[in-house]
Amino acid sequence: MPILNRIADYADEMTAWRRHLHENPELGFECQETAAFVVQRLQEFGVDEIHEGIGKTGVVAIINGQGAGPTLGLRADMDALPMQETTGLDYASKVPGRMHACGHDGHTTMLLGAAKYLAETRNFRGRVALIFQPAEEDGGGGDAMVRDGIMDRFDIGRVFAMHNSPGQDEGVFQTGPGPIMAAVDKFEIYVQGRGGHGAMPHMTADPVVAAVGIVSAIQTISSRNHYAMDDLVVSVTQIHTGSADNIVPDTAYICGTVRTFAPQVRDMVRRRMTQICDGEGTAYDVSVRLDYQEGYPATVNDADETDFAVQVAKEIAGENRVIADSGREMGAEDFSYMLEARPGCYLFIGQGDGPGVHNPTYDFNDEISPVGASFFARLVERAQPVVAAKAAG
Repeated sequence: MPILNRIADYADEMTAWRRHLHENPELGFECQETAAFVVQRLQEFGVDEIHEGIGKTGVVAIINGQGAGPTLGLRADMDALPMQETTGLDYASKVPGRMHACGHDGHTTMLLGAAKYLAETRNFRGRVALIFQPAEEDGGGGDAMVRDGIMDRFDIGRVFAMHNSPGQDEGVFQTGPGPIMAAVDKFEIYVQGRGGHGAMPHMTADPVVAAVGIVSAIQTISSRNHYAMDDLVVSVTQIHTGSADNIVPDTAYICGTVRTFAPQVRDMVRRRMTQICDGEGTAYDVSVRLDYQEGYPATVNDADETDFAVQVAKEIAGENRVIADSGREMGAEDFSYMLEARPGCYLFIGQGDGPGVHNPTYDFNDEISPVGASFFARLVERAQPVVAAKAAG
């Protein structure tokens, strides 16, 4: 595949960066050492500006091109997951209970590779803003960086990001216009009953049967309150109650996730869940409290920016190795906050066969780092060409 020759020369160096990051994972907003590693590399590359502590531990670096022009943003996430790695690799996580099981070490590496090339060549006009973000997995680091004003502060006009895709052929890009990943919400339901002896349930207000009724009723939201051709997931993922076979407990706890694309669907789910909790509480003579927490919004690609990204991806990967309308999936991504603030595109890059993300045996494929870095670099050069700036003058 026609990756940029100069970036191909960085392949071994990029692998070393990635494996260092893999050995030293950090969670959420606690990406201090990861950010320090990024800053050290950026200083070595000779970027023009480095701004630290944005969105708590995020980093934004600026590279100036040749002459005046707009600013294009490129984002990579830095955080890992609270999981125990079981790969057995020489460079496996050194931190118990933490691992890069989603490839953010690879995403950071790809953006560093593009940064090194762009700082060296500067074959573009205007500026590029390199966004290294914490807390994608949990905490909304993308939202935190937007709230810290990165779009206005650095005059970012458009923004792009990329995620690896296990199971997709190595180096194949896929994306699509419009919604590409879902909004994600969390619900917690607290049932307060009146416990007692399991042999005398008539003396109790049983939270267990109430919880079972609530869970059963929640499943009807997708099947009976929602048009079947639209995308909606409502999943109960936790039920906790009881301590012994002969005790009716006082309380029960229910937890789960909701995935939607349309705001009106999200509102409907919340309304119906509230009605179900109130109704089941009355029916079973228990107290029910719903805590519904809206999370990341849907990730929505701008149609024009997606078309542009597809054309650049074809230049890097080849005409037949880019899927331009891949559809949407029910996973979530906090790059959505950046796409709410500015037009842009989120893409996936295939990393070949192997375990999926969030799996304890997952590992990022270092072979795709030069491909992703080449895409990021060429995106800047095609979006803000020096030739166009001279012709306009």
